[in-house]
Amino acid sequence: MDNVLKKIILKKKERIQVYKKNNPINQILNNIKNVKNFINFRNEIKKRDQEKKISIIAEIKQASPSAGVFKKEFNHLNIAKLYVENGAPFLSVLTEEDFFLGKLEYIENIKKNYNVPILCKDFFIDTYQVPLAKSFGADCILIILSAIEKELAIDLYQAAKELNISTLIEVHSSQEAEIAMTFEDSLIGINNRNLDTLEVSLNTSVQLGKILSSHKNPLICESGIHSAENVKYILENTEIYNFLIGESLLKSQDIGLKLKELSQISI
Repeated sequence: MDNVLKKIILKKKERIQVYKKNNPINQILNNIKNVKNFINFRNEIKKRDQEKKISIIAEIKQASPSAGVFKKEFNHLNIAKLYVENGAPFLSVLTEEDFFLGKLEYIENIKKNYNVPILCKDFFIDTYQVPLAKSFGADCILIILSAIEKELAIDLYQAAKELNISTLIEVHSSQEAEIAMTFEDSLIGINNRNLDTLEVSLNTSVQLGKILSSHKNPLICESGIHSAENVKYILENTEIYNFLIGESLLKSQDIGLKLKELSQISI
């Protein structure tokens, strides 16, 4: 996984240089002024969290390095329509171009059609990416602690705060969870996938959830949610009510039915 991550980040650096050349920061900041439908992602999920409502952050992605291509006939707007019409309160959109086949334009297109909070899921390695994401309509950005140094994570977090865009700090280990606690205004996502073995264990959310229990903002369970039983297990063993789900939805025969199965559970 380390090798794949290095390749992704190397390619991302190349992409950012091209973006910077073609889209100067002043132009990006000016573009933000023209985008009117921003939603406070953190506040919206916090409201639901306080009411102990299950929140599914339904993910839109065409591919991943581990699973390959999910849908050959991929249409982000059709998937967004299915998610929204079947009750998804939040969306996550993969925008990494080379390994996940995403585009920032997907967020822009979806926001023109649906008034729904969107997480821009990408590899953020440069503060330039924060206003860039917001200029396309993103309401929240992902900061993966295992992918960058703590100092850069702080810079990205501060840049997001200045632009009034929510952040989701992703952790995989107890050490990262301790670091994440210092990002007081951020959401924290617990990724159940072991980056060394690629194995997934829901117990990661249980264990790290204990470390993060005093964090003042909601926690989100990521990876490994395939059934209502998986959701129930997290609800019964943690204080987590929020789930970022992609693969099991995208691979299902009936996305709408699967979404309802995972979200309509009595707490």
